[in-house]
Amino acid sequence: MLEMVKSSIVLFFRGKLFADPAKVYRQTAIGALATAVILFGLTKLGLPIIASAAIAGLIGGAAQPYLFKDLRYR
Repeated sequence: MLEMVKSSIVLFFRGKLFADPAKVYRQTAIGALATAVILFGLTKLGLPIIASAAIAGLIGGAAQPYLFKDLRYR
């Protein structure tokens, strides 16, 4: 099992895991940007940074399956 994980990581960094690596990078950036916006917004509303990070991380993590649903592997 660890060999499969290692192989997937190597293929990912070589750009050979996904059929369209640019789409993977774009979707990842969208998720990170959305999480950062939520984090800063909640902090501006007066929530402590720890609570803001937890909520933003939860929402950003929950968005990943939606963002990655159309990705195709090679």
